[in-house]
Amino acid sequence: MRTSRKRRVILRISLTLMVLIGAAVLVSAPKSPFTQNDRAYYLDEKTVNYVRPGLKVTVTAASIATDGVITARVKFTDPAGVPLDKDGIQTPGVIAASAIAAYIPNGQSQYTAYTTRRQTSALTGESAIQANADSGGTWTKVADGEYAYKFGFKAPANYEKSSTHAIGVYASRNLTEFELGTALSDSVFPFVPDGSVKPETRDVVRTESCQRCHVDDFAFHGTTGRTSVQMCVLCHTPQSTDPDTGNTLDFPVMVHKIHMGKDLPGVKAGGKYQIIGFGNAVHDYSHIGFPTDQRNCTVCHEQTTGAGQARNYLTKPNRAACGACHDDVNFETGENHVNLPQVSDNQCSGCHIPQGELEFDASILGAHTIPYNSRELTGFQFAITKVDNGSAGKKPSVTFTLADKNGNPLAPSNFSSLNAVLGGPTTDYITRFPGAATSGYVSESVLKATGADGTYTYTLSNAIPENARGTFSIGLEGRRVEVIYKGTRQEQSVQYGPKKNAVAYFTVDGTPVFPRRQVVAIEKCQRCHVSLRLHGENRIDTIEQCVTCHNPVETDVARRPASAGAPQSIDFRQMIHNIHGGERTKNAYKIEDYIIYGFGGAVHNFSEVTFPGRLASCDMCHVNGSQQLPLPETNAEVSNPRGYLNPGGPVAAACLSCHRGRDAASHALANTTTLGESCAACHGSNSEFGVVKVHAAPSTPQANE
Repeated sequence: MRTSRKRRVILRISLTLMVLIGAAVLVSAPKSPFTQNDRAYYLDEKTVNYVRPGLKVTVTAASIATDGVITARVKFTDPAGVPLDKDGIQTPGVIAASAIAAYIPNGQSQYTAYTTRRQTSALTGESAIQANADSGGTWTKVADGEYAYKFGFKAPANYEKSSTHAIGVYASRNLTEFELGTALSDSVFPFVPDGSVKPETRDVVRTESCQRCHVDDFAFHGTTGRTSVQMCVLCHTPQSTDPDTGNTLDFPVMVHKIHMGKDLPGVKAGGKYQIIGFGNAVHDYSHIGFPTDQRNCTVCHEQTTGAGQARNYLTKPNRAACGACHDDVNFETGENHVNLPQVSDNQCSGCHIPQGELEFDASILGAHTIPYNSRELTGFQFAITKVDNGSAGKKPSVTFTLADKNGNPLAPSNFSSLNAVLGGPTTDYITRFPGAATSGYVSESVLKATGADGTYTYTLSNAIPENARGTFSIGLEGRRVEVIYKGTRQEQSVQYGPKKNAVAYFTVDGTPVFPRRQVVAIEKCQRCHVSLRLHGENRIDTIEQCVTCHNPVETDVARRPASAGAPQSIDFRQMIHNIHGGERTKNAYKIEDYIIYGFGGAVHNFSEVTFPGRLASCDMCHVNGSQQLPLPETNAEVSNPRGYLNPGGPVAAACLSCHRGRDAASHALANTTTLGESCAACHGSNSEFGVVKVHAAPSTPQANE
């Protein structure tokens, strides 16, 4: 009994000392590992020092003994590098960890996993080999936060001692009792067992490239801890197959197919691309739409990350990777491959060189040329030099310049479409122009503008209303059509827009010019979209132009058929939140499809959009804390004919476009009076339920290189 009490006292003292040591280390750290987007950022100092949220796994060493026993040394720490107890006794949160062993056979470029399983389909009865985590291994503590893992699997006697091997460890730390979710991390350690050469790992695409779009949500297979490409390629190897569908789980094939999704030739022909996962969960990627042209290969194959094999997509074409996107090619028969069978990858690079002399040829870059990026196009750029008569009650005149990409002057006749869009005030764009069919703005063709040598002037037929106040804007939008490679088999007519729209601001009442506030940054849009090319190439990479038309009072009423019911708001904040919410929002709230009717009655159904990141990661789009409350001064009510509140306040319009339930709408209504919305009282930047705080991630996956 006395011994038991003594042990408990010693344990309490030890725990206290460890907490104090951890606190000292964290306090002395030069920079907190947490940001406003992490829930841990809002914890009190004592809780942070006790819990030390987060997880970082590091495999520090690995070896294979003469009897084939594989051993790895692994460290578990918090983000600041302070040791964690895997068993969750000396530090909070039990850490569950698994290990994988793999190698790259000599002469090959992809891993083959030692640790595998045979998976049998409950649907077809077929079975297949799949790479898997080790089983039957043991963990032994060797120091604070440091452990040795002895694999249950033994390397075969004839294993390739001089080839690159890798040990991957993925882990999760359960902190749900502290409302911090489950922290995830992984680590991959490459080595050559006999030390004869340096390891040469598979390093084609880095995790950071995936995280361009998959922000705060690059973690797979539940809360197990797989958060990096380096870990993915250890299991997603050519040896792994889904027995339910027969589809390979090989990383380059699977990832290309997933991102092609609905544009796969096989899917367009009526097929599906599916993977059946754990528990017979069906993962159907047949509706996935890549957020940019799939020929933008460098969205993933970035050349600036330091990946050792970043140029593989140019220098090592192969049937598996290329056939993943071009799944209508039959390499055995030569069908859709200019009737040339291909029995191996040996000859691929003979025809498919990195770059040829011409675009649209058989070279890698040539075959993936996007027409609007063709160097054969003369291109165009425009700028607004001045706005005259821009006062309330007058018809403004806009003077602008037109030039090709080299600065040579162009004329309006060189364009198939060229328009000036007038709207205001810049606080909310709700001015209604008398007689205009549109709400909040007017658009007029300037193809008949007068001038010469690239400088032209046009006077709008619509006057600025007499009661107008504040700052207005005029934006230019247009497109050209050019024929390139005329007289050749590659002759094509290309419709394209400018590098960027031109927008000018001016005062209509003598008050200081106040440009449109910046809520989001086009650079953030371009992380996924590369280039936002909308409305038939008329509007390119210029949010300032978008918000003029996509304003609080405009809907799709002019193009929506009466049989389709009430019009849909196209207010920018509502539309963008709804579009990106897509499938997740629809499924979460069991609501109708989100459909906007466009030009010519085109139906745009965004209900299958799958946002690649965490929807609550507001900073993925927003800048300068623009999602925070209170909003800048604006009294504009927002039209929402298909919503619970119509019209609604500006805050409600933004929030209810993600939080689509009736209860949320009722909450917003209850907190709106004749004086306006009181949202900032509880959801202000310094409030307990501040916007950034409630959207903070419980635990952000830790990606490791």
